[in-house]
Amino acid sequence: MLLLAVGPGLGALEAPKIARELTAAGNRVEVTLEPGAERFVGSAAFPAPVIEEATEAPEAMIFAPATAGIMAGLARGLGDGTAQRAYAAGARPAIVAPELDEATHEHPAVRENIKLLREDGCHVLEDPGEDMASPEAIVGEALNALGGPLSGLRVLVTAGGTREPIDKVRFVGNRSSGKMGRAIAREAYRRGAEVTVVAANVEEKEPGVRWVDVETYAEIEEATTEHAGEADALIMAAAVSDFTPASAEEGKIRRGSTEELEVKLVTTGDILKSVREANPELFMAGFAATFGDPLPDAREKLEAKDINLMVGNDISQEGSGFESDENEVAIVGHEKGAGERFVPRASKTEVAHAILDALVQEIDRENSQ
Repeated sequence: MLLLAVGPGLGALEAPKIARELTAAGNRVEVTLEPGAERFVGSAAFPAPVIEEATEAPEAMIFAPATAGIMAGLARGLGDGTAQRAYAAGARPAIVAPELDEATHEHPAVRENIKLLREDGCHVLEDPGEDMASPEAIVGEALNALGGPLSGLRVLVTAGGTREPIDKVRFVGNRSSGKMGRAIAREAYRRGAEVTVVAANVEEKEPGVRWVDVETYAEIEEATTEHAGEADALIMAAAVSDFTPASAEEGKIRRGSTEELEVKLVTTGDILKSVREANPELFMAGFAATFGDPLPDAREKLEAKDINLMVGNDISQEGSGFESDENEVAIVGHEKGAGERFVPRASKTEVAHAILDALVQEIDRENSQ
């Protein structure tokens, strides 16, 4: 059972979403409303029972939002509610999501209490602004702390699409939004992994993960190669350019400077191949974007690139793949008979679940040999 302690503050309006996501992830949740929280949210808003006393010792606790008073009580052992008593009795992990104005946040006593909480093993999610951390960040932190099938694994994910400069204004690029890579990173983190994302031109960052921003093929190759050496698994979900301009203008090419503009393109390298050569034991999964049936190309690239999993997706389908919230993929592995799985059109979150299920299955199969 997970215990969600809702404090008084605007962040309480987000607490039902936190409860819903934790429940959807397969957890039993109980909710306790701290004094004053009822002014912001009522019991009927929650998909989980709102209780005065926890029915059992919780597996994890979430304090969201946490006021300065709640944090002081936790840090000093002064609280007397069911959540504070459970914390004092040693219930861990504990996630604390403060909601503080700037002056309170910087007060020496508050800083000291946050320090004490962290020393006591709390996960304190401090947002740069005055708002509470997002429900997604809170849920991700709680699920990661609980652990899962990827606990102890360091997962490197690439996301987005590269941009190859023609001049300081224009570039050769693709339509990848990074949504698939972000979904994989999010779900890997929620399954307990330590996640690093090498993100090519992805606007929105994923909370809880280490984030490395890149732009070009050369930058994503360098960053992926660097971080692959400290990873247990690489999932190459980024759309990496196959071509780059042979040269780029230092400034901006003026429209009236020429009647025709010729751009000479040269091929880029093969990141998966170079990473495999440097890391022969690394578990690697790649993506193959095809126009039509993805299976033949996925099978071919699986063998040619000497990797563990290949995810093929048909980019000819409208509303699926690039820039979409949905995808349809074929996952190809080496296991005979059960090494191929077709995932019909679904949200990219659901597709990420399928890819990570296949990853865990393939790692278990290889470890058992």
